[in-house]
Amino acid sequence: MAFLTAMAALRPLALMAMLVLTTGCQAGYVLRSAWSQADLLLSRKSIEKILNSPETDRAQSPEELAKLRLALEAKDFAEKHLGLKKTGNYTSFVQLDRPYVSYIVSAAKRDELTFHRWWFPIVGHVPYKGYFNPELAKEEARDMEADGYDTYVRGTSAYSTLGWFEDPVLSSMLRYSNYDLVNLIIHETVHATIYIKSEADFNERLATFLGDLGAELFFKTKEGEHSSTLKDAHDDREDEERFSGFISREIDGLRKWYEAEPNKEAPDFLERRRKRFELILASFDKTLAPQIKNSRYRDRLRRDLSPDVLNNASLLAWRLYVYDLSDFKQAFEKLGSDPIRFLEFAKSLEKEAAPEAKLKEFTR
Repeated sequence: MAFLTAMAALRPLALMAMLVLTTGCQAGYVLRSAWSQADLLLSRKSIEKILNSPETDRAQSPEELAKLRLALEAKDFAEKHLGLKKTGNYTSFVQLDRPYVSYIVSAAKRDELTFHRWWFPIVGHVPYKGYFNPELAKEEARDMEADGYDTYVRGTSAYSTLGWFEDPVLSSMLRYSNYDLVNLIIHETVHATIYIKSEADFNERLATFLGDLGAELFFKTKEGEHSSTLKDAHDDREDEERFSGFISREIDGLRKWYEAEPNKEAPDFLERRRKRFELILASFDKTLAPQIKNSRYRDRLRRDLSPDVLNNASLLAWRLYVYDLSDFKQAFEKLGSDPIRFLEFAKSLEKEAAPEAKLKEFTR
């Protein structure tokens, strides 16, 4: 059994070895990622076995064990009630030796709001590049900055292998609240169910919409209409919607500012840009911060909008996840607020050359 487990975990290496032939200078990156992925898979332990093992054999706290049970429930709910793909994902657990499983690098041009996109087999062009080693992520960011890009590096607690491998629950995920853990598992399961090549913006916003929707339905079913978990989540959702509206307006305004700039090659361009960024932070403090209910969320937003973090790459990273989700909401309501019908509609967009445009056309 151990031999079979090891062979299954080494499948990423076999796959990646074939992909190296088509990735050119990305070969080293792909092989390093494959080794790290294989190591991660070899570290998996069955959640059922952990939950059923004697108390003296378990390294997890009672709170962590409760989160593992919740993860199994969320997976089951997503498959049975949302119509998401049945997989072996989230039936195993991995204890990491670091706070995040991977570190994501984003890059953008300094004189316009345009992501740099990396190309990889299977996923196509994507506006981020992940590393298991934080130092390698920082090195990539330095290289991009030397080439004239803004960069943004952040840790992530989970990711999806899009159904190629059986993704485990990670110790980094257990820091989340119950609501956020359920939301995350549904979000990543959406990626394993539907992923349109080179359409990262659409993929992430779809997963965000279904993660929010699925988590709400899950806790209504589990705890009832008056769920305290849902009340807290509703407050957080209101904060996120307020921020989504704010950052969408600011990004649109900044885009117009860049388009109107007469001379981006001028020596003082970056200084004028810095002052424009300061206006975004001032606007946040004056108009939005007083409306944010969750103080931790407010503090996090203020850090991410601070002068030493705010740039085109970090703004676009926010846009990727929290930009206007109204098209998805309208499509969902037009389909009778039925999650199964909505998922079928979303899957029908997989073969569309422009799924975003098709979605807007449907809502009209």
